[in-house]
Amino acid sequence: MATSAPPYPIAGGDGAPRPNVATGDRRLPAVRDYEQVTREITSVLRPTVAWFIGLSIAILFMLTGAGAWMYQIHEGLGVAGYHPPVMWAVYIVSFVFWVGIGHAGTLISAILYLFRAGFRTTIYRCAEVMTVFAVMTAGLFPVLHLGRPWKFFWLIPYPHWRWIWPQFKSPLVWDVFAILTYLTVSATFLYIGLLPDLAVLRDHDTNPVRKKIFATLSLGWRNSDREWRHFARAYLFLAALATPLVLSVHSVVSFDFAMANTPGWHATIFPPYFVAGAIFSGIGMVFTIIIPLRKWFGFKHYVTLNDLDASAKLCLFTSMVVGCAYLTEFYIGWYSGNRIEHEFWWNRVFGQWWWAAWIMLICNMVLPLSLFSQKLRRNTTWLFILSLFINLGMWFERFVIIVPSLSHEFEPWQWAGYQATWVDFAILCGSFGWFFMWFLLFVKQLPILAISEVKEIVPPKRRQMIAAASVGVGGGD
Repeated sequence: MATSAPPYPIAGGDGAPRPNVATGDRRLPAVRDYEQVTREITSVLRPTVAWFIGLSIAILFMLTGAGAWMYQIHEGLGVAGYHPPVMWAVYIVSFVFWVGIGHAGTLISAILYLFRAGFRTTIYRCAEVMTVFAVMTAGLFPVLHLGRPWKFFWLIPYPHWRWIWPQFKSPLVWDVFAILTYLTVSATFLYIGLLPDLAVLRDHDTNPVRKKIFATLSLGWRNSDREWRHFARAYLFLAALATPLVLSVHSVVSFDFAMANTPGWHATIFPPYFVAGAIFSGIGMVFTIIIPLRKWFGFKHYVTLNDLDASAKLCLFTSMVVGCAYLTEFYIGWYSGNRIEHEFWWNRVFGQWWWAAWIMLICNMVLPLSLFSQKLRRNTTWLFILSLFINLGMWFERFVIIVPSLSHEFEPWQWAGYQATWVDFAILCGSFGWFFMWFLLFVKQLPILAISEVKEIVPPKRRQMIAAASVGVGGGD
């Protein structure tokens, strides 16, 4: 029966057996062999009481949001706090927030794979799974935002039986293109990476029904050299395809705002600004998810402090890029010499919406500066707390972009405020429940760490024994 571990050379270039010093022996010293990797990663697939409690809480939040949505359908969009001129609010804020998190997952995985970043191995599966379910969550909000959600098919780009096409000038139609395209690519990217692990589950599962399902999903994987060559090429192709696709798709989402002649929106900085924010928010959500999993599932010797340290450096870098974008926005508003822009930016930072702007600035610019300290980069408690602040700050970033601009446009007689209602918050909580429900279901069905890639940095038992003998006799390399 196939073991579904990739083939490895046993000897060095001179014919002498050598340990994998560059990767495995240094990175995962507590992992001894392939059997330990398979046993420990697949052992978490058994449901526990804590998992059922977490799943129940997520389903409760989801049902709360669903109930609020049914109430909104019955009563109308007015119960969600929509009043002219603020007709985009929490739903669009949450849509952009979830799209950003979804885009970051595959972008992190693909870019780190192309650059051969070693710390990617133990965190990328979590990021890819997060991507698929975040995009699924984001896809709900264009439908939630419709007064008649059963008419959502008008957003799909196909001709009606009367040959009337959707309105391609509508940002909602652009969003449908972005979500469907990205969901297809990210799900394919995740599935291709899962193939070797599905074969591992097929070979080790004793339940005949699950074994047959895994056998079907693994597409007959037999761990041959030919399969690994094709797998490597396909994965590299998808990584190269996903990287520019993510940049373009999130740029399309930014066009929802940049194409409008609204103060604070009509700027060419929005596409790179949104992409940088997506990567930053995605890293924050990865920390929010992977640190508890690392503790609860006993993965500390897989997701090491070195991996978290390197990820924290990436988080710090993207925070500085986002902070630079904030300052560039302020500078453009001041340098424009436009009185309307001056008053808008003053109102955003020191006026009506000062509290939201300063939450954004503190969470996204000030607090991440703590990651300059190596001690804090390797402190999992602080990383988890900081990730919660990053998630909060990135949600308020989208709030600050949308609501203040709509409430403070050109004519003073249109200036107004915005007050969210319980329906807004219930649907927002329901989106988190929807996301974590799917994520928790995935955790207990498929491995959250990539078994095959972890094995790549763990030397086989035979290599370890030969290497130890050669070091002991000949003094090593």
